[in-house]
Amino acid sequence: MKKHRMNLKLFDNDATLIDRTGADSLIPIEYANEIIQGAVTQSAVLSMGRRLPNMSSKTYRMPVLDMLPIAYFVSGDNGAKQTTKMAWDKKDIVAEEIAVIVPIPEAVLDDSDYDIWAQVRPRVTEAFGKVIDAAVFFGTDKPSTWRSDIVTTATAASNVVTLDTGDDLYDAIMSEDGVIAKVEEDGFFVSGHVADISMRAKLRGLKDSTGNPIFKDSVQGSTSYALDGSPITFPNNGAFDKSKALMISGDFSQLVYSIRQDITFKLFTEGVVQNTDGTIAYNLMQNDMVALRAVMRLGWEIPNPINSVQPTEASRCPFSILKAGA
Repeated sequence: MKKHRMNLKLFDNDATLIDRTGADSLIPIEYANEIIQGAVTQSAVLSMGRRLPNMSSKTYRMPVLDMLPIAYFVSGDNGAKQTTKMAWDKKDIVAEEIAVIVPIPEAVLDDSDYDIWAQVRPRVTEAFGKVIDAAVFFGTDKPSTWRSDIVTTATAASNVVTLDTGDDLYDAIMSEDGVIAKVEEDGFFVSGHVADISMRAKLRGLKDSTGNPIFKDSVQGSTSYALDGSPITFPNNGAFDKSKALMISGDFSQLVYSIRQDITFKLFTEGVVQNTDGTIAYNLMQNDMVALRAVMRLGWEIPNPINSVQPTEASRCPFSILKAGA
């Protein structure tokens, strides 16, 4: 009897070690890195903006030039030389959390012939890219600790060109009063453009004085989209809101971001997944499902340092927008 009881005890100890609480076997390191890089590629903000060193805490304080030095002519051979100074302001980048939950039936995971990650990876990267772009460009669902979005910031600085029916698109972009000029008048140079997909057709329709398309040399060749030497990106992650802007142009080195936490994963085998109205969408235990949660934390800013062309901060913005008329 003693031997039998010992065998039972050993069996019980072994049984307690069998669980499914970790996600390491489901998400190898190379896949995790692939999703991080995919999110950067999918997001226009992360791919075009300037990445700062990773944050070591929730808030990153960034010094920004706020006062320029002034030089003076010296009067005569023995004239007194005047002094000047420089000053810096500070802007804070606050990291906020972005997350997505992917419920997966256990039967799918148990099917060895089904490449679950081939389906999950693109959806996770798209979800992260979409929420980042929508918040930074248009303020959609942005955290209260984040600064005003780019469209709101450019509008406050009067860097807006409205394209009404019958207006010349080329002039709206390239002329003295166009979106590119508005950025230059604030002391910055446009390095890129982000536009709604509908702008592709508008640009293809542009013709020179002889009636030839400006953006297409041959109907057999691919169209090269660039404005004044700066490339145009057309995000297809669903984040671009053409009711607020058709195109955003600017100096994207002035869009800086810092990551507090790269994408991390956790696999849940029990619990419930709720809809936004509080109703239960999935009961993991009852529905024989697991839920993969992906989380990252990041923040962003527009340094917008003082320059000699536009010293007034309220009127200075490194971005401008082209928007459709009413």
